[in-house]
Formats: sequence, C-alpha cells, structure tokens
Amino acid sequence: MPLTPNREVFITCAVTGAGDTAGRSDKVPVAPAEIAAAAVEAARAGAAVAHIHVRDPATGMGARDPRLYREVVERIRDARVDVVLNLTAGMGGDLVLGSAEAPLPPGAGTDMAGATERLVHVAELRPEICTLDCGTMNFGEGDYVMTNTPAMLKAMARQIRALGVRPEIEVFDTGHLLLAQWLKAQGVIDDPVMLQLCMGIPWGAPDDIGTLKAIVDNVPAGWTFSAFSIGRNQLPYAALAVLAGGNVRVGLEDNLWLGKGALATNGALVERAVAIVQGMGARVLTPAEVRAKLKLERRW
Repeated sequence: MPLTPNREVFITCAVTGAGDTAGRSDKVPVAPAEIAAAAVEAARAGAAVAHIHVRDPATGMGARDPRLYREVVERIRDARVDVVLNLTAGMGGDLVLGSAEAPLPPGAGTDMAGATERLVHVAELRPEICTLDCGTMNFGEGDYVMTNTPAMLKAMARQIRALGVRPEIEVFDTGHLLLAQWLKAQGVIDDPVMLQLCMGIPWGAPDDIGTLKAIVDNVPAGWTFSAFSIGRNQLPYAALAVLAGGNVRVGLEDNLWLGKGALATNGALVERAVAIVQGMGARVLTPAEVRAKLKLERRW
C-alpha cells in the first residue's frame, strides 16, 4: 500500500474539554474569559479551528449553560482573530449508573437532555461547526456511559443541518464509523462529511497503528478526517494523523503536557503541532482555506 500523507493539513485545538483536568493543571482554562483567550492564543499559534467546551466557573467542571457559550463566543469574535469555531454538542448525553448492584436510579452526574436542548447554544450562536458524538460507549473506570442512540443522533443531525452548521462526527470506536455512514445514507448529513477520530480513550478504539489504519481504510472516499490520541501520545499522533492522510488535533482537552515535567499551554501545543506538520513537508491551512475546503459559512 503506497504512503499517502496529507500535504495540506489543518490543525484543531481543543482548548479545555469537560473532564476533571482543571485540578491537575493551572493552564486549563475555566472561566469564559480564559477559554476565549485560549482559543485566540491557539489561533495565533496556527490553529485554524478552535474546539470549545465551557466549564462552570465555580467548580471547574464541564457545563452546557448557553450563557457561558455566548460569553466565550462573543469574546472570541470581539478579538478579531480569524478562527473557525467548533462548539461541542456532546453534553447532555451523560448517564451515570447508580452502582454495579443497583444501577437504577441513575447516580449523581447524570445529565440526559433531548436533542433540541443539547443544541440550544448551537442554535443561538451558529458556529461554523459543532460536534456530533457518533455512538454510545463506556467511558473510564466507573459507571459513566456516554449515551448517543441512533434516534438521538438522527434527530440532532437533522437540526444541525437545518441550522446551516457543519457537524464534526466524533468517532470513538470502529462501529461509530458505521453509524456515521448510516446517518449519511439516511440523508441527514451533507457533504463534505467531517470526522474526528478519537483514539486511545478507555474503552474506545486503542491508539495503536493497526486500529487507526483499520478505521482510516474504511473512511469513505471524499470524507475529511482528523485524528488524535490522549496524554503522552497526543504529539506523536499529530505526525501519525498526517501520515495516515488526515488532519491534526491537539489541546489541553486531551493532554496536559508538552514534555516530561513540563505543563503545556494550548498555544505551545499548537506551535509544536505546526512544527511537526511543516517538518513532514506539509502546509498548515488557514481558517479561510478550511472554510473553503469544508464549505463552512462564516457568520462574523
């Protein structure tokens, strides 16, 4: 099989995520002003896309309050730095079972919302991209289940399309790619289809080369994909994603470290990703080029 690396690569920076990471690094942005500043920092470092969660400023934990999203987006837009906005729509599918012996009623941390409620901030703010987590899976070591049924995904995909927003299909395991293909066949996702391959997350697809190749080999022709891994494999995966023909994601959502003993910032991770991409002979795409490639509509 010939080597067909991507020669024109866009970089996404996932600036904060929703996980319990703010207590492990003071570099993780929490307040809306901090999250907006992190997105601007990433854009200035070379990221074409900023993938954004919001957090409860009081607790540091992930949130889905539309007011927090509005403040972040308005601050980014006021900064007049060009970046493609990618808001998560993954919150609201959180099921925490009570225990192994008494799974019902659900436990603390459960947050199950309907399709429209999960997309309130997307409808209000109209980013160019929002995520669509394409599947249900165990997540971590406890009783948490990321819950996204086919019916829920179909309903969300219809609404995202009606809003004129491009879904980024999050693929955490091999079957999620099949579900994405089914959604496309159902006519609820338009071309060009955009995938994010999320590797190395317990208990999804492992981040070994064989598993990545198996997924990439089944990505339909004409679809665009990025790939990332978490923790210490984030930066090596920047190179691997390019070699596999894809695009790159880095950021503090997925990895807190720039090197051994050195906490990262979003800007530093993007700078390192730019160096990796360019060192492999590829060109880093601008936000305007990404909009043209993915047929995105800039609204500010």
